[in-house]
Amino acid sequence: MTPILEFDDVVKSFGSGLTEVRALRGVTLTIEEGEFVAVMGPSGCGKSTLLHLAGALESPSAGSVRVGGRELAGLGAAACSELRRNDVGYVFQRLNLIPSLTAIENVMLPLELSGGSHRVVRQQAIAALETVGLTQQLDRYPDDFSGGQQQRIAIARAIVGERRLLLADEPTGSLDTASGDEVIELLAALPKEHGTAVVLVTHEPRFASWADRFVFLRDGRIVDETIPVAGATR
Repeated sequence: MTPILEFDDVVKSFGSGLTEVRALRGVTLTIEEGEFVAVMGPSGCGKSTLLHLAGALESPSAGSVRVGGRELAGLGAAACSELRRNDVGYVFQRLNLIPSLTAIENVMLPLELSGGSHRVVRQQAIAALETVGLTQQLDRYPDDFSGGQQQRIAIARAIVGERRLLLADEPTGSLDTASGDEVIELLAALPKEHGTAVVLVTHEPRFASWADRFVFLRDGRIVDETIPVAGATR
């Protein structure tokens, strides 16, 4: 397999001097194409910071972060935005759907911002929504859908086009149990069926059990990596 995401001795600090906080301390991690990796650890251990660096929402204080072999250090704001539109999708606990846009318009938005033609972009958005199991009433607004359906729309927006990496930060946090299970099952299918690498931050061991690998963070360091036992209960 080919690495899609690489961290090489990454440090991320906030503040300076006596107020300095090191969110990540020498993190080295490789995510392969088509791999589903769950990141776990206590609150404040650096999980979300790791995703922010992977999605070029933050820059490392030291070390190297690469997506698809491309070094993120030194990229300007425009280049980082382009990376997120074309290569890296992000799914948040809070859905961040635009309420004034319909479901299909929300999914089309990243590609339209990249200058794609309306007809082609709409076809790609429909394909992404079909991937997450939504095929009807796509011209309705987000508030017309259930919480689980809204998260499916958010996932479709995160994978539309040719994106190879999806970063999911506690995507089930605002969902009921049944909807949360459906969303995790959907995320787990993406690597197998579409080759999309998925990095899931979660505090739920039952959700992490779907992953190909667990990465455990504590105090900004990777303290363990585990491959689930074959046939583990899900």
